[in-house]
Amino acid sequence: MKMKLPMFLVVAGGAVALCGCASIGPRTIARDRFEYSSAVGESWKRQTLLNIVKLRYLDPPTFVDIGQIVAGYSLEMSASVGGQFAGVDSIQGNTLTLGGAGRYTDRPTVTYSPLTGNRFIRSLMTPLSIEAVFSTIQAGWPVDNVLFSALSSINGLKNHDATIAGIASPDPGFLRVLELLRQIQVSGAVALRIKTDAQHQQTTVLTFRSKDITPETQAAITELRQLLGLNPQAQEFKLAFGTTSISDNELAVVTRSLTHIMGMMATMIEVPPEHVTQGRATPGVSNPALRIRCTKSRPADAFVAVAYRQRWFWIDDCDLKTKRAFAFMMMLFTLADSGEREKPVQITIPAQ
Repeated sequence: MKMKLPMFLVVAGGAVALCGCASIGPRTIARDRFEYSSAVGESWKRQTLLNIVKLRYLDPPTFVDIGQIVAGYSLEMSASVGGQFAGVDSIQGNTLTLGGAGRYTDRPTVTYSPLTGNRFIRSLMTPLSIEAVFSTIQAGWPVDNVLFSALSSINGLKNHDATIAGIASPDPGFLRVLELLRQIQVSGAVALRIKTDAQHQQTTVLTFRSKDITPETQAAITELRQLLGLNPQAQEFKLAFGTTSISDNELAVVTRSLTHIMGMMATMIEVPPEHVTQGRATPGVSNPALRIRCTKSRPADAFVAVAYRQRWFWIDDCDLKTKRAFAFMMMLFTLADSGEREKPVQITIPAQ
């Protein structure tokens, strides 16, 4: 009987220690933060690609935002220990009874908010702000890629455009302007500034540096001024929204809306030829700068892939040019939301 008592105490102490170490909250943070972030990012990519593909088929795009993520966990454990010690004259022996129970519950809740009404118009149908577009350039994005995607025209020079009848080619001068701007950007001779006048009105100004630049950069700036009809002596040019400028010190640009940009990207999608001849899909670009592929089977190595009309539309994970353009497209969703700020996505993980 003296040998049974220590074992009893060991078992009881182990049960108490097990219940005391049952906290799961801290250990779930690193795992959940990564997994939920990855899941939200992947679904966002697929939703964006699907809507681009749908626009090629004149199928209205639909967007659903994630409003809130609540992941609730609970872990309940219990242990019981019982025993009986017989007396000297008892016929039954000593007994020890052990019991235990546990329950783990994972109850995630995700809320969704369809993008409709005023939010849809404000976020997707309204042209991007000039400040937002040119701020991405100031942040280091290639100016030719940004303006080719986000602008319809600059000082009257038109970018390419898509209609039901086909694709309207860009003005040669527009493409040359983008080429020159990229050359000047690489040299570091162009910058963006925000100026405030006496009435506290802010104006976005594009500036060109005239000192400490190479002859090649100076020649590019001179040619750029000629193509855009800019003052050959001025160093600062006001950015304004419009098809034509009102003076040679102004740079007039027309930005595209997010749906317009997505529609232009849709013209570069590979679609079955019969879908175009049958009138199911609109004509596309013959030699697209980007490549969104179309196959009957699911791709094995895709950056993002979606199923639509018994086909798989996808971007190759090794196609850096298309991936960069697609990433810029997704970033534009943030730039397009210029209205009332929405509550950010929250991940709440209560642990019991």
